[in-house]
Amino acid sequence: MSETVLLVGGGGREHAIARALSESSATLYACAGNRNPGIADVAAGFEALASTNPTAVRSYAREIGATLAVVGPEAPLEAGVADALDEDGVYAFGPQQAEARIETDKAFQRRFMREHSIPGCPAFQTFDDTGAACEYIDSHDGDLAVKPAGLTGGKGVKVIGDQVTPAEAKTYIRESGYDRLVLEERLVGEEFTVQAFVANGDLRVTPAVQDHKRAYEGDKGPNTGGMGSYSDTGLALPFLTEAEYMTAVDILQATVDALGGYKGVLYGQFMLTADGVRVVEFNARLGDPEAMNTLPVLETDLLDVLVAARDGESLPQLTLRPRATVCKYVVPEGYPTDPNGGTRVTIDKVGAGDALLYYASVDERQAGIHTTTSRSFAVVGVGDSIAAAEETAEEALAAIGTERLRVRHDIGTPELVQQRIDHIVRLRED
Repeated sequence: MSETVLLVGGGGREHAIARALSESSATLYACAGNRNPGIADVAAGFEALASTNPTAVRSYAREIGATLAVVGPEAPLEAGVADALDEDGVYAFGPQQAEARIETDKAFQRRFMREHSIPGCPAFQTFDDTGAACEYIDSHDGDLAVKPAGLTGGKGVKVIGDQVTPAEAKTYIRESGYDRLVLEERLVGEEFTVQAFVANGDLRVTPAVQDHKRAYEGDKGPNTGGMGSYSDTGLALPFLTEAEYMTAVDILQATVDALGGYKGVLYGQFMLTADGVRVVEFNARLGDPEAMNTLPVLETDLLDVLVAARDGESLPQLTLRPRATVCKYVVPEGYPTDPNGGTRVTIDKVGAGDALLYYASVDERQAGIHTTTSRSFAVVGVGDSIAAAEETAEEALAAIGTERLRVRHDIGTPELVQQRIDHIVRLRED
């Protein structure tokens, strides 16, 4: 039967999903609050609506006769969009609201890990009172990560001993307005992500990716939603062994087993420490930017994964091209603290070689494509090595031009990758 797939969301991750599905036999429709030109170009229809409104999404799914749906971002999952679609007989590849709490409620996430003895959980305390949280900082011996329990777009975490002092952390807690917090031991090491397609008890994993959260080169500045990322030609990374990668996979499997009936993507963000692999957090969807590293090297038809998930069959084993990727996000000046939106973006060409362009938070108007106040678009280089992929990404950026915009050019460079390797070597020696 011919499949009609509804894609919910309008960011760079969703552009990557749309491009993957456009290469299948599916008829693709999309809906989001912003009109992403990259998605609109490959979709049979694009509806502007609030993607966190379950009623609006369900109505559009009925209108187009959707047989499948993919819910891209976390906010619609938290709002119960997958629940509404499932109730209407449209299989949503994404967890329902209760299961999505593994991402949307960090306090629940940590308690869930402890209750089910899932490995890699750091020591933590949860707080519903800001005063008690501040007192805990005063009494605690050692550095802490301060995490709002709810969604913050990757920008809410403050790490004592790295980003802030204890006094600054307490000021942040008092002034942030967050009423629920998680305070946990600071993990020192190198972060990496493993994303898995999950349904019917199956777990199909993809290559490890390293994201770069800090806004400025040299890992300086505030946290962002992610300035870029890279993956290698195999499953692991230059600083990560295959055994350590498999430890992360085992943690994902234990989490899926404990959740029971989970469907969609489970994203594990891990820290490789001197004591092994620890869990930074779980997400209930593909990462952004990590989806743009993963989907371009996925040879398996994404539609086949969705259909098997819906039909209760075993998910297909994934075939992956042995290629490295480097993704670099282009963002407005001032991002993330004081971004200047409204810049018109003109992209005549992406450049030579294996370079891909993914639109993210842009708005297509009659007067052209304009930036918003979030990440604008990403360029992904694909190559036989990380270094080759990085060169391809830089060539594409040079062809596009980034006037009045900003990019972290150091992501994926041999120098920065070697720093990661050296860091792990030092941790292991110590």
